[in-house]
Amino acid sequence: MLGCPPFARTLVLNALPLLFLSSIAGAERPELLFREDWKETPAEIPVTQAHVTNSELSLHLHGPSKDLIKKSHHDQPADDPFYIWSGLCVSSNWAVSLEPHSGAFDLRGQSKVCWRAKQSGFRVLRIIIQLQNGDWLVSDVGDVASNDWREREFIIANIQWRKLNVELIAEEHPVLIDPDLSRVTQIGFTDLMIGAGSRASSRLDWIEVYASSSAPE
Repeated sequence: MLGCPPFARTLVLNALPLLFLSSIAGAERPELLFREDWKETPAEIPVTQAHVTNSELSLHLHGPSKDLIKKSHHDQPADDPFYIWSGLCVSSNWAVSLEPHSGAFDLRGQSKVCWRAKQSGFRVLRIIIQLQNGDWLVSDVGDVASNDWREREFIIANIQWRKLNVELIAEEHPVLIDPDLSRVTQIGFTDLMIGAGSRASSRLDWIEVYASSSAPE
């Protein structure tokens, strides 16, 4: 501001806090769009819409082994959750997705996905999304194997995406540059691998999605 008259410098300095507040307001964190915990009912194969606790969500199963995706639970240990398990998908890949009844949602900005999961046998649980044009994408990052349940948070802006062949549940190369995430219709998860019982499988207890509803077209 060298060379500015004193009154001009005063106006600029007085405006800086307002500009700062405006930038924060334009970058508000999205609120919770939905959470799914799965109903506390006996284990069953496959998981179905009847196991979904959130009445505003539709369940979709994908891949050749979709009929073997289990809604699992054990009486012991006492704190065993009610969860999705891939261990019976021994011959082919699998995926699960959820579709909000409210319509398309916006995963740009500071959107994120949180979940509680446990993987074994080098499985990496990844996020999948369906865009409104019908394309499916899969994240380049995921949740690696763990000896116990743990919570993870994924910042969508930090993720790179590849196309997903939703019939085979296989990723396609190369990495997509800046895909349009403004209108996403489904979101879910897969490890892109077959199951092999408890020693090599993925488990998901609950999932939360923080995103904004897409503006009407």
